Amino acid sequence: MLKIRARKTVGFIAWLLSLALAALPADKSSARLIDQEIARLEADLIKTRRFIHMNPELGNREYETAKLVASKLLSLGLDVQTEVAKTGVVALLRGDQPGITIGCRADMDALPIQELNTIPFKSLNPGIMHACGHDIHTTVVLGTAMVMHSLKAKLKGNIKFIFQPAEEGPPQGEEGGAALMIKEGVLDNPPLRAIFGFHVMPVELGRVQYRSGPIMASPTWFEIVVKGKSAHAARPHEGVDAIALASQVVLSIQTIVSRNLDASDPAVITVGTIEGGTRSNIIADTVRLEGTIRTLSTVHRKKILTLIDNMVRGMTQSFGADYIFNYSLGPPPVYNHPELAKIMEPTLTEVIGEHAVEQANPLMVSEDFAYYCEKIPGFFFFLGVKPPGKARMAPLHSPYFNPDEKSIPLGVKIMSHLLLDSLEHQSKLDDSAR
Repeated sequence: MLKIRARKTVGFIAWLLSLALAALPADKSSARLIDQEIARLEADLIKTRRFIHMNPELGNREYETAKLVASKLLSLGLDVQTEVAKTGVVALLRGDQPGITIGCRADMDALPIQELNTIPFKSLNPGIMHACGHDIHTTVVLGTAMVMHSLKAKLKGNIKFIFQPAEEGPPQGEEGGAALMIKEGVLDNPPLRAIFGFHVMPVELGRVQYRSGPIMASPTWFEIVVKGKSAHAARPHEGVDAIALASQVVLSIQTIVSRNLDASDPAVITVGTIEGGTRSNIIADTVRLEGTIRTLSTVHRKKILTLIDNMVRGMTQSFGADYIFNYSLGPPPVYNHPELAKIMEPTLTEVIGEHAVEQANPLMVSEDFAYYCEKIPGFFFFLGVKPPGKARMAPLHSPYFNPDEKSIPLGVKIMSHLLLDSLEHQSKLDDSAR
């Protein structure tokens, strides 16, 4: 994976390496303007977030959310495209000064979860909820577009704001998400040189976590069907017990990570469902297992799939059974380009303080922001949203998930500085090259 990525990003390496020589935070005048704009916009942004939260929509069905986003971007006079990757919205802010183009992405979709919070702006759509914070993401990036528009005269380049549908996955049989956005040209016209994104996390409000290299895992769905032979439960020797075989398969799969992989490169294999059997007195002839594999490298993903296939084949064949092994590859790991992460660290510490910035451990959950990072250098961070004074907060994908709204102005501030600084750095490089 790293070799492939190196080939794809070779055109950006000189830019990234040279930026490290000019990594200075935004000037005080720009920082003051950012703070003033955020203070002016904060109340409206919170109203926007609450409207989005009350009207959640599933992947590829974000019609009203997209209309709201597009209308706010059009009111700024930006070049706006709608219906990108079905319901996506893309807006280009052209700075008054020449320079490169960078991207900033938010995801808009909700989850099929019934909200159980008692807040006044709880979901009005039964069985659908913003339980993963995408309402915060969308609002923060909208706010960032507004702030950056107010600094248009200072922008030395362009910013493409990407509002993506279906990060949680499109409906069955449909394309969607980041992969479809890329397929429809979101990284082109003008070409992006880097892309920024973030995700809320149920940790202390204002804490930012990031790391160089892989920060989130690659998911792989798998299915194993064990095919035995039915018989009476009192005469098991006349059949091939698919349940007994499937039980051995589940236990054996757990040794793949602990005994076949490098312990310094994390991986997880989980069997999430087992279905089989019809009656208590019948030997089951078929058992279906379904699970997920999470890895931080494509090398481990390929190796695990091969080992599962070999293991199940050997076990079933030795008992006269058969099997079917199916799998589907999800996004690759989210990969923070090391040089870009190094360049952006001073900006983070300047904006929120060194005490609030910490190196994250890789998470074994996934994010389709990874597809962008395959194509161009990306920087992805986690933003804490746990209300102060709370010992614990409901996790992501919980029906009780409820982020502190103070994270909205803070997220806008962080993202605004990251985007402004990255354009400023490239400008300094261009000036020194003349």
